[in-house]
Amino acid sequence: MTDNATPTDTQSAAAKRPEASLNWRNLYFPLYGIFGLLLLQALVSASGFLIPVITAFLGYFVLNRPRRWLQRIGVPPVASAALFTTFMAMMIFILLVQLSSPAAQFIEDLPSLVDEIKQKIAGTGGALEALNDASEAAEEVMADQEANTVEVEVVSDTGFVATVLSMAPSFLSRVGFALVLLFFLVASGDMFLTKTLESLKSFSDKRQAVEVLHSIEERLGYYLGGIAIINAGLGIAVAVAMYLWQIPGALIFGFMAFGLNFVPFLGGLMGAVIAAAVAFVSLNGTWAAAGVFATYIVLTSIEGQFITPLVISRRMRLNTTVVFLSVAFFAWIWSIMGMVVALPILIVIKIACDETGTFLTLARFLGDSEDYANDTEKG
Repeated sequence: MTDNATPTDTQSAAAKRPEASLNWRNLYFPLYGIFGLLLLQALVSASGFLIPVITAFLGYFVLNRPRRWLQRIGVPPVASAALFTTFMAMMIFILLVQLSSPAAQFIEDLPSLVDEIKQKIAGTGGALEALNDASEAAEEVMADQEANTVEVEVVSDTGFVATVLSMAPSFLSRVGFALVLLFFLVASGDMFLTKTLESLKSFSDKRQAVEVLHSIEERLGYYLGGIAIINAGLGIAVAVAMYLWQIPGALIFGFMAFGLNFVPFLGGLMGAVIAAAVAFVSLNGTWAAAGVFATYIVLTSIEGQFITPLVISRRMRLNTTVVFLSVAFFAWIWSIMGMVVALPILIVIKIACDETGTFLTLARFLGDSEDYANDTEKG
């Protein structure tokens, strides 16, 4: 019977419950911190596996709608998957064959190119020459100190070209793994959606899951498809401009512009710096290098300020600061490929937050000021 409980016992039991809950709350922060550190370490350690997997899933979201269109006219998902992956493999093979010779020559000439840039900078006089003299003096001091120590010479035939070429098998294996996984994902049709719906109980949750997936397919496919076409046009424009400037390897700069422009903020700047460095040596003039740099920046600015907003519209409103931090974070853990997949991953998270309605605070944080204003007006 509960009548036997005294007021003192009841008060003591009630006093213990807040302390217990308070102790658990104190553990939330360190537990979340430990989980975050372990997750970060897992992302870094499993980069060789996660990058092709994420790339394949992004490709699945983009190709799922065309697969449905082909299925409506009688093409089975397996045939669509074979068509898509075969086309991608052929394009990659053609690019590798066409670019292998000039790219190998460019990589072989890169060390001498860097040495020529150093020599030209050292000969410009002024502060740069003083820095060069200081560097040479420091090297002489270090050489004098090392003269008193035992010298051990390590002979290696591995040069810069061999180091770069040694990375090719790893890169090609990741590309092949991503293509195979993409084939199985597209060939499975709507299996993932069906399995997801079977795991949900209420009809409203099932409808919301369908809306989220369809929204991701539509908006992500619209964005990536539009950006790919725009970047292809930019690559052609850069290749023509470099050819007119008589820069060696103009075709390589066109493909470089196409790939680097998938990286927000930093892609165009990196391409412009590389083009200016090559022009500084090949055209033998500082003003020519400045002209090449300005040409590259103008082309990317026209693309970023006029063409992309016109074609892609304002359907992808994202917080600029969050985009920059996302690119920097994924570049830190996954290098260049992380910079490429950072924005698509952020777009998927933003779409999922918008459609579910559960993480509205996070969705508003990821969106820009105009996106927040529109959400406020709808609310």
